[in-house]
Amino acid sequence: MKIAVDFREASKKDKTGKGWFAYNLMKNVFEQDAHNQYILYTDSTPSDFPNFKNIEFRLIKSKSIFWHLKVLRDLKCEKPDLFLALTSFIIPALAPKNLKTIITVHDLVAFLFPVKHNRKAVLIEKLTLKKALKKATSIITISKSTESDLIKLFAKKIKNLSEKITIIPCAASENFKKLSPTEQKNLENFKYILGVGTLEPRKNFEKLIDAFNLISKTFPALRLVIIGGKGWSFKKHESERIIFKGYATEKDLIQYYNSAEVFIFPSLYEGFGIPPLEAMQCDCPVISSNVSSMPEVIGSAGLLINPNDVHELAEAIKSVLTNQDLKRRLVAEGHIQSRKFSYKSSAQKLIKLFKKIT
Repeated sequence: MKIAVDFREASKKDKTGKGWFAYNLMKNVFEQDAHNQYILYTDSTPSDFPNFKNIEFRLIKSKSIFWHLKVLRDLKCEKPDLFLALTSFIIPALAPKNLKTIITVHDLVAFLFPVKHNRKAVLIEKLTLKKALKKATSIITISKSTESDLIKLFAKKIKNLSEKITIIPCAASENFKKLSPTEQKNLENFKYILGVGTLEPRKNFEKLIDAFNLISKTFPALRLVIIGGKGWSFKKHESERIIFKGYATEKDLIQYYNSAEVFIFPSLYEGFGIPPLEAMQCDCPVISSNVSSMPEVIGSAGLLINPNDVHELAEAIKSVLTNQDLKRRLVAEGHIQSRKFSYKSSAQKLIKLFKKIT
């Protein structure tokens, strides 16, 4: 069987959550599946992806809609048995009906929180998702939460929608782990609490900064470190005690999780939310919002708070910083919870889906 894959986000050097999902999921697929042939369409050559005998990178040097149109033309020549869209709906929406497609719906933020999302992304998803859902042979959602959102929004518009859906969850890479004393490097010379995510309104870093300011007098030596690439509509409040590090490599991010006093994930909406699992695997206690997919991902292994309540968030941070028994419990339960998700098992589900629909 010949399977074509939109692999652009996985090929990027500065990958975000969707890119790491595509990268780690397909790496595990290729480690388990030596029989199918794969064409990986990209717009940049990945420098760090392992070599597998049954994959071919197809570099298409175009941008925006022109990249998608060129891929569509190439698909007509290649005639794959299946096209897998890991991050975008454009090609599945435009594809001919005789091409079997699997689309991946990470979240419905463009429909549920359009004001807090990138305007271009909102427009594109509103133009393409419904068409892609109708044409799709199968639909992947990354959580039960996203599945529920999708059904609520589109079940009346798309025939047999729920029957098409398979949940294939994200996970944290196995590279995220508790480091030994010899492996650990102090990238900062101070104690800090940590936030990770693209700098955009939905990530709710404004509330995290407000909560930190509430407790700053109680913990005068403490700093707030926020790691994440530049997004949109976000104003930095950088100071000596609030530090924005920008995008961090996976290697550095592991070090930051290992050294942090606590990891805070106050997002207003997530289709899944990988960073809390990364923190858990590094034995870092987690505080997270209690909305969308976060209770599903975190379970009882973190403190779940109302992301709109600054005082509740501040009290949760104080609790972890001052209560060592609580901190030890969160670390222990987080280690167990993070094991419930793995890209190896998610890859097995995807390979099973390939067999089912071809």
